[in-house]
Amino acid sequence: MYNGRMRINAFLNESPMFTINRAARRFDSLAAHALASDGLSFLEGLVLAAIFFDEQELTKPSQLAETFGTTRGNVSHCVSSLEAKGLLQRMIDPMDARSYFLALKPPGKKCALRVIRAFDKLQAEFEKEIGKTVLSDTLKVIRKLEALVPAKMQRSTPQSTPPDAP
Repeated sequence: MYNGRMRINAFLNESPMFTINRAARRFDSLAAHALASDGLSFLEGLVLAAIFFDEQELTKPSQLAETFGTTRGNVSHCVSSLEAKGLLQRMIDPMDARSYFLALKPPGKKCALRVIRAFDKLQAEFEKEIGKTVLSDTLKVIRKLEALVPAKMQRSTPQSTPPDAP
């Protein structure tokens, strides 16, 4: 008889991978809600904010990918979407015609300010609910766990045996 709890719950309750993955999905939903009035995804909001903060420097998509820990392909899709929304423009790098910089258009600057306010509001709410010190300590632990991933991936090899093999 089903009692509402699956046996895997004991494992999930102790798994940092599951908890962080679930939290990431919930944060994506929260960001989508916070940025809904502008129709932006979390990554789109981050891109606008980054370009706004580095306005005096020329921003390349590869810098954004590295900074946000995502692929250049993800950034490229994001840039295309923001460009289609009229929020940013690409400018060819005069030193390398294969490369380009990103710049906010005037509506993009206004949108970036709204995004930054939304991110600041969420941050203030987290700090109020959790406390700055606890939040900072939690981020340190998450970063330590994240730093373990490359080493774990190098040490482990994918199983070559099919899962149903004896």
